[in-house]
Amino acid sequence: MSTNVHQLDESGVEPSSSVTTDPKAQRNILIAMCTALIAVIASVSGLNVAQQDLAIDLGASQNAVLWIINAYTIALAALLLPIGAVGDRWGRKPVLLAGLAVFGLASLGAALAPTVGLMIAARVAAGVGAAMIMPVTLSVITSSFPPADRARAIGIWAGFAGSGGILGLFFSSFMVDIVDWRWLFILPISLVIVSAVATVAFVPNSHEQSTHRFDIGGSVLSALAIGGIVLGIHEGPERGWTDPIALAGVIVGVVALVAFVLWENRQADPLLDMSAFRDRGLSSGSSTLVIVFAVMFGIFLVLFPYLQAVVGWSALRSAAGLLPMALVMMPTSTFAPRIAARVGARRTMIAGVTIFGGGMMTLALRASVEGGYLSVLPGLMLIGLGMGLTMTPATEAITATLPAEKQGVASALNDTSREVGGALGVALLGSILSSGYRSAIEPSLEGLPPEIAETASEGIGSAYAVAESAGADAPRIIDAAQHAFVDGWVTSMWVGVALSAVALAVLIVRGPGTGSSEPTSEAPDAAVPHGVSTGV
Repeated sequence: MSTNVHQLDESGVEPSSSVTTDPKAQRNILIAMCTALIAVIASVSGLNVAQQDLAIDLGASQNAVLWIINAYTIALAALLLPIGAVGDRWGRKPVLLAGLAVFGLASLGAALAPTVGLMIAARVAAGVGAAMIMPVTLSVITSSFPPADRARAIGIWAGFAGSGGILGLFFSSFMVDIVDWRWLFILPISLVIVSAVATVAFVPNSHEQSTHRFDIGGSVLSALAIGGIVLGIHEGPERGWTDPIALAGVIVGVVALVAFVLWENRQADPLLDMSAFRDRGLSSGSSTLVIVFAVMFGIFLVLFPYLQAVVGWSALRSAAGLLPMALVMMPTSTFAPRIAARVGARRTMIAGVTIFGGGMMTLALRASVEGGYLSVLPGLMLIGLGMGLTMTPATEAITATLPAEKQGVASALNDTSREVGGALGVALLGSILSSGYRSAIEPSLEGLPPEIAETASEGIGSAYAVAESAGADAPRIIDAAQHAFVDGWVTSMWVGVALSAVALAVLIVRGPGTGSSEPTSEAPDAAVPHGVSTGV
């Protein structure tokens, strides 16, 4: 059943949403939103397992392969905030349906692309579609569920948001190993079809009803800021931080970010009210997500090649090795709101980050060549548990801070925190891994021909490649590469522990509820009395 109430707020804005208390309707909305979300998240990680196949089939260089993978993420991250605001202003349901169409057609185009150029163009288009989908999936939930049910729904959404990448890796690995890399797009295409049908049938439309001017300047600056920063972070570790593309990305991003803050502070109706960051829930929630996702993406960067190159598993088995982490994370995310309701969001997030950091420490202490998968499994389980406890209250703290008519922007800010954090984690922990690997392997390669030693020190993949032509020295090179890789990984995990400690300190000092009342699901809902809505 839907509750529809209309009331102007103090600014003369009439927010519009459709709140349902019917369990069947709520379930159908969740199915529509989570299937769309999995399609978007799975597409971030899916092509990582097909890099070699992409290079062979499309004749792509390693740099071109990285552009195929990163073009999607850059487009997605850059457009999250502007498109989240568009959904708030002109309707979340039509923006979602348009995004599903763009994303589905772009994924089909990528599956059929005969050249590198067309493949990159298709991935950019898919990123645009994903930016139309991802923030709307959460804002539909926060605007459709009443306060009593909203935290549970956010928990389910957060569980899929955190584990969707693992599910995408598993399905993509299956397709690459069993069928062909082009078939890995069948999952996102199928999911968007299911989501589109369910959205048309079950999802109510909601939007802000206002006569104020849309913040075009803020939208452009936010896209340049996030897009530039993510581009620079992606390109820096590969090309070098002084490379023109990496340097230009970072400079444009930072300048645009400063300009964005200055612009927003001068607007009567800004895209994102910067004063909202004074709220402890918003600032601690977003900073926690940035740090946690930075570390998690850094783990994924290393764990998959560890399972393949060190443990010796296939891509499919390696992806399956990550599933226990997802199996812990998803139910924990769903139960986290109940824990937060009893002990408070701040304490729940502190417990989650503490467990998460404990998992990182367990990985750093136990990971070894000889111990194989079982040496890292306990750490992965703890990380999944900590993520599950952290993501839901952090997401709810962000969405609870902004009003009902700004839930698209709130959702986009939540998603941007994840994307920027992931990019930072891959760049930072990846660089530390590479540096640690080189430092650890060089003493073990003494006495080898310089060209062999130099190639082997570039990375574990290069070491395996050069070992094929090294004759009797091959076992020595492979053993040295495996141990150096684990040594570099352990160093990066200790950095992850330090980052977790920073997140913990932020929560202790400025976590939700430390200076004012704890944010609850009801905060955006001054919402339900505030405004409500149009229907389907």
